[in-house]
Amino acid sequence: MAHVEIYTRPMCGFCFKAKKLLGKKSIDFVEYNIWEEDGRKDEMTERTGGATTVPQVFIDGKYVGDCDKLHRLDDEGELDKLLASAA
Repeated sequence: MAHVEIYTRPMCGFCFKAKKLLGKKSIDFVEYNIWEEDGRKDEMTERTGGATTVPQVFIDGKYVGDCDKLHRLDDEGELDKLLASAA
């Protein structure tokens, strides 16, 4: 199974939407709260090459993108391929 990481913050509708999609696919993920965990926002910004918005998603260490990108990949049938090839 793919190792999925998602950087989030509380009360974020886009974070909720991204997590809902992953849950719908029965994908377990590690969630990092950038407001409550010291250093996580800086870590996220470094890993993404400068993105400061949430959510930000990684699959097996590979940067996937934000909520819109995650849903676009799903709509195009590419998300399942990413998750399967990472397994």
